[in-house]
Amino acid sequence: MKTEWKVFAPVGAFFFIVTAIYGYFTRLSEPIGMVGLALSGLFCVMIAVYLAITSRKIDRPEDHPDGEIAEGAGEQGFFPASSIWPFWMALTVLVIALGPVFGWWISLIGMGMGIWALTGWVYEYYRGDYRH
Repeated sequence: MKTEWKVFAPVGAFFFIVTAIYGYFTRLSEPIGMVGLALSGLFCVMIAVYLAITSRKIDRPEDHPDGEIAEGAGEQGFFPASSIWPFWMALTVLVIALGPVFGWWISLIGMGMGIWALTGWVYEYYRGDYRH
């Protein structure tokens, strides 16, 4: 019953405790490890807060103790069809990452590809079979 946030909150607390222990044993000589652990805790707490706020706004049948299975019938949401655009975005990131290795001009080509791929991904539901 609205327990999603209860999964992430203890994990965030765990990371904060581990951050303190790590800082004590390294005597603050390793700041990057502390930053990584603290950010992991903050990210878990951020997800927990988001889920807690969202669960208050959404009334789901599984949140009621006397809820029936039939109450959850019907459309569950919008699920997009398969798309080629995530592949092009991944290829774009690869080309941009190869720029510093082989020449900065390759990153410029990758940025051009990125504009094209991102535009295609954003506007894929405005044309063709899946037009809204």
